[in-house]
Amino acid sequence: MLPQKVVNVCCKEVERNDGLGLTGRHGDVCKIEISASPRHPNSASVSTRHFSVKHFSIQILIMNTQTVTQLPIPPHFNPQKVSEVWRVPYQQRAAEAQQWAKEHAIKHADVDKTRVCLLLIDVQNTFCIPEFELFVSGKSGNGAVNDNIRLCEFIYRNLSVITTIIPTMDTHTAMQIFHPIFWVNAAGEHPTPSATNITPADIEKGIWKVNPNVAYSLGYNYEFLEKHAYHYVKQLSQNGKYPLTVWSYHSILGGIGHALVAAVEEAVFFHCIARDSQTQFEMKGDNPLTENYSVLRPEILETFDKNPIAQKNTRLIQQLLKFDAVIIAGQAKSHCVAWTIDDLLTEFQQIDPNLAKKVYLLEDCTSPVVVPDIVDYSEAADTAFERFAAAGMNVVKSTEPVLS
Repeated sequence: MLPQKVVNVCCKEVERNDGLGLTGRHGDVCKIEISASPRHPNSASVSTRHFSVKHFSIQILIMNTQTVTQLPIPPHFNPQKVSEVWRVPYQQRAAEAQQWAKEHAIKHADVDKTRVCLLLIDVQNTFCIPEFELFVSGKSGNGAVNDNIRLCEFIYRNLSVITTIIPTMDTHTAMQIFHPIFWVNAAGEHPTPSATNITPADIEKGIWKVNPNVAYSLGYNYEFLEKHAYHYVKQLSQNGKYPLTVWSYHSILGGIGHALVAAVEEAVFFHCIARDSQTQFEMKGDNPLTENYSVLRPEILETFDKNPIAQKNTRLIQQLLKFDAVIIAGQAKSHCVAWTIDDLLTEFQQIDPNLAKKVYLLEDCTSPVVVPDIVDYSEAADTAFERFAAAGMNVVKSTEPVLS
């Protein structure tokens, strides 16, 4: 998955490897390129000016460069349980992870020469379990579940390569600008969740207004909330963002919908123990006055009177800059994933456009928002990923090996 490695070796180092059938004259210098084989994801291809051999295990490469093979899937992983909510047996998994590290010579993360970050966007029950509030079904109808099966397998296979795992946590309370209780119509009715977009014209015509009853609990006077709400939806339109969508109550802090999917939590915990690498959770979305699809910044940073209400996650941006590779997966491809990638690309391009090349998007571990007969963001998500690829980011499959 990481960029191809090109090394120069003396042909005499490989000439006698009869199992590969490599030939060459003693002393000749041959250029070897290592790349993943699309037909054999756990292998690599070697080609040189003097010989060509394909589809063999990268374990047998004889050269002065580091190669990494993918690990097996631990026996505790059960893909049939990925769609379910259950308790992770931490103590048992911790003991197994330590033993797994010994058996497979998995080193501590702090010795990694190539530092790889796995950024997991909102892999939470509320988005990933079929009976929960905002299940991301994608085109298949089972999108997030299938994505998470592949994601868990990816983590386990590449346990020895991933340095740090950073899961983002969409974190909400009931009274926020994108939840039904925040808005009412002339009859005092709340919007239909996941089927209502609010535009500047809707507010101008009096179709929707801020619910006066939320002002006290939020600590703002009603006039301020009215002005802010109108400013907010106008800014979304002017900035080329999606219109304000009123979503079902979701990712409520303290509820089980807020938690990581159990199977993913188990894989992340297993990585933490096996590699002595603390999982770094990033909370987002608790500001009542703005959406926060991207983990790097909320949708709007200022109120109508130019006073700040939120800020960019500068700390995380600076941290991501320091990794040699950033791998991104999660939900939903059309919203929180796309917005996070877009913000990261903007930050990287301001420093050096070539930084985009170190970002890898696991396209088979993310799905778009699709609500049958209401909305389908598949095309918007695909267009965004095409733009990211054109900017230099790598759109890859989770089955491709991570070489370091």
